[in-house]
Amino acid sequence: MTDEKMTGNTTEKHKQRMQKLKEKVDSRIDSATDERGLLIVITGNGKGKSTSGFGTVARAVGHGLNAAVAQFIKGTWACGERNLLENAGVKFSVMGTGFTWNTQDKEKDIAAAKQVWLKCKELLSDPSLDLVLLDEMTYMLSYKYLDLDDVIETLNNRPKHQHVIITGRACHRAIIELADTVSEVQSIKHAFDNGIKAQKGIDW
Repeated sequence: MTDEKMTGNTTEKHKQRMQKLKEKVDSRIDSATDERGLLIVITGNGKGKSTSGFGTVARAVGHGLNAAVAQFIKGTWACGERNLLENAGVKFSVMGTGFTWNTQDKEKDIAAAKQVWLKCKELLSDPSLDLVLLDEMTYMLSYKYLDLDDVIETLNNRPKHQHVIITGRACHRAIIELADTVSEVQSIKHAFDNGIKAQKGIDW
């Protein structure tokens, strides 16, 4: 068989494989008819959970959707995403206490978490909001700063069209079971482990 014929056979086989794949994908797209707000969880020990959540907020805003963000834990840090998205009309509610190992004051942290959660409940009942990001919220449930049943009830009773993203490590199994989409970010390597400090514009 000549090289030309071999190339032709390979091209035809590839075309047939791609056609079958396209038919499968098209079939799945056609069968996905339910349209409603999604609950998305981005968890795991790797870097990039909040970044992914903010990326989705930016995407939503780019499509003309209304979004809001509640930030737990990292409230004392400068936040490049906040600088950008607030100028695009995204509402932010920030816990403002920073990391729990910085405050070393459990009662203060609980009070701050509950205050932000009250604002979250307003956001999660606002039909004008298409997307709400609850950044680093998983810790609030792990530390039992917030009531799990209250969180689940609020998520279940939000406007039908409203999407919610929850980020943070060790997401509670009840939230994972409730979610429509769950992604786990795993750490393979991290620059910080090799003594490299957090970089402005990359890590924060």
